[in-house]
Amino acid sequence: MKAIPHPIQYQGSKRNLAPIILRYFPKGINRLVEPFAGSAAISVATAAKGLAKKFWVNDLNQPLAELLNLVAEKPEELGAFYEQLWNQQHPNSIDHFYRVREEFNRTQDPRLFLYLLARCVKGSVRYNSDGVLNQSPDKRRQGTRPETMRKNIMGVARLLRGKAGVTSLDYREVFKTVGQTDLIYMDPPYQGVCGNRDARYYSGISHEGFIEALEELTARKLLFIISYDGRRGDKTFGEFLPDSLDMTRIELEAGRSSQSTLLGLHEVTFESLYLSRALTERLNFKPSNYQKSVDQPVVRMERSGVKSIHTNTSHPFYRLLLQ
Repeated sequence: MKAIPHPIQYQGSKRNLAPIILRYFPKGINRLVEPFAGSAAISVATAAKGLAKKFWVNDLNQPLAELLNLVAEKPEELGAFYEQLWNQQHPNSIDHFYRVREEFNRTQDPRLFLYLLARCVKGSVRYNSDGVLNQSPDKRRQGTRPETMRKNIMGVARLLRGKAGVTSLDYREVFKTVGQTDLIYMDPPYQGVCGNRDARYYSGISHEGFIEALEELTARKLLFIISYDGRRGDKTFGEFLPDSLDMTRIELEAGRSSQSTLLGLHEVTFESLYLSRALTERLNFKPSNYQKSVDQPVVRMERSGVKSIHTNTSHPFYRLLLQ
């Protein structure tokens, strides 16, 4: 598959898993809605594959949402600003990073945020309890080169310009206006491999409140997909979504844990993907549709959090699917 542009470095992004997640998208989507967009990797991948006509990109992190809007609607100006800022980091790029970070925390300018994301450790956004960005620079690199950044920005703009609405709302406000022709993809900032608190956001979301909101979506028979809990080796992160939601859980292999690698271990990270009942009915989703042979990367499936489809994203079967 042709490389998909990604100007925003963001730890936890579903960019690498996007080709697998998109396998569970139905045909005929009018609008893809991302209430917890992050880098909007799923929206960008969906646009690249032509799977939706319109996009609603939302993130509670307002500078991030504003940055996504600039990428889609003002790519030339953003690319020029980034180039100028990137060139200013010489000869002392570390001091430059901290000066830019201080200015960003004072002004919340999304253009500065792009540089900080490209320059900080592992593209890992971290806020303190007061909502102040406090991540450090990666001392081994100087961030994405301007020509590469401009290419990626323009690539996303070609995919989303004029098609994407960008907001910074509470996810429950987004849920109020989604409809039957929408598909909602959620990667909420509560659980997953990062544990109970996701420092990418000023605060997490209530697990119980999220379940209540999902019950309402289920009652409205809406189409939605959720990336939620996960595990690494024998350690699990977060709670399964309850059986009462009648969802289908799929376990995706997300690759070897970088933390485990540093410790000399061989633990692999798995992430859960949940499909709403309305979506599985729309897809006519049955185990026999996905289990081709015993050596393919599909093991088992059952409703909600009891059993799961186990998906090895590095398996040759998936490399064929992505071509």
